[in-house]
Amino acid sequence: IQTDLMEIDKKILYYFQHPWSRLAVAYLVTFFNFLVFAEDPVSHSQTEANVIVVGNCFSFIANKYPGGAWNFLKVLLWLLAIITGLIAGKFLFHQQLFGRLLRLKMFREDHGSWMTMFFSTILFLFIFSHIYNLCLMMAANMSPYIVTEYMGIRNESFMKVAAVGTWMGDFVTAWMVTDMMLQHQNYPEWGKAVRTFWKRGNNRIVLFWSVLISLTSVVVLVISTDWISWDNLNRGFLPSDEVSRAFLASFILVFDLLIVMQDWEFPHFMGDLDVNLPGMPTTQIKLKLPVCKRIFKEEYHIHITGKWFNYGIIFLVLILDLNMWKNQIFYKPYEYGQYVGPGEKIYTVEDPNTLKEFNETTLSWEWRCTNYDVKTNRTFYFWNASNIQTAFVFLDLKQYKWRVKR
Repeated sequence: IQTDLMEIDKKILYYFQHPWSRLAVAYLVTFFNFLVFAEDPVSHSQTEANVIVVGNCFSFIANKYPGGAWNFLKVLLWLLAIITGLIAGKFLFHQQLFGRLLRLKMFREDHGSWMTMFFSTILFLFIFSHIYNLCLMMAANMSPYIVTEYMGIRNESFMKVAAVGTWMGDFVTAWMVTDMMLQHQNYPEWGKAVRTFWKRGNNRIVLFWSVLISLTSVVVLVISTDWISWDNLNRGFLPSDEVSRAFLASFILVFDLLIVMQDWEFPHFMGDLDVNLPGMPTTQIKLKLPVCKRIFKEEYHIHITGKWFNYGIIFLVLILDLNMWKNQIFYKPYEYGQYVGPGEKIYTVEDPNTLKEFNETTLSWEWRCTNYDVKTNRTFYFWNASNIQTAFVFLDLKQYKWRVKR
């Protein structure tokens, strides 16, 4: 019986790690990310974007500078946070926690140290931002400069940047999976002709850069403009609600993890199998840091392998996917300057003055249809075909078909 179970496990593993399975998962993630971006009503929200932890780090570094000596203090603190995060990530988390205490083989020697240092830096930026907030709270009239998860940019703009970022990460990941499948012989009967073409000369390098540049140009154009409208193409076919979008975001998170789990060396990554860096003929990058014997007693090198470069990108994309999942799970229209109208469709408010003082009561179909704006002597919801400068845009005119569960 035990032998039969082992044979079954081998067959399951064979198909689970088969090139077709790995390619399907990698490219489905890219498609699902585009789909959830197109269906997500938050992508059209005019309210301020907020991301847990990452939003604090962004706000800490990029905006809310009070001026004067406070600027110096703020810059000093986030510089200290970055330095502390890099040192703690390398020597505390990577070497001591993952290496010596937990003895994780995937973090042997210096493997995975850059990814550990990156997440450690985010952690310490978050901690130091609260130290900075404590200093502001001890001063008078400094509450507008308190660092929060709000990033100072609109959800619409942030979601466009996030969509381009996930595209880049997903494409590079899918390409590296493709590159791995076509370079190695774990499944020798699979794709012989394509493998021969792939390994010939610089075909893989030329294809990578040509496809990346051309497709990225199209993606940026489509996302940043209204050149192609998903809602005009979709026209209400299988309209989504927050439950279906939450399931879709969950699938994306699972598929992100599956890409790592399907690796032939998972979970220890101890084999000698390596992948080339995308668009390069080498499996690793080595940079020699300048020698300063007064500070460092030995030479230090920056060493990035293809596999950790790949999975590092996945974990960066995972941050954006987690934020997308959070938005769907806890979605409430009024928090994003939106409300539910007839047919359970989502309407969004685009007037910035209204969004400054909105609440759950004023952001409802009933209130906006029965209350008048004293400036225009019209109800807050109106549509005039001859006046395109209306304060509020009826999204159904653009054929947005989101639905909300009651």
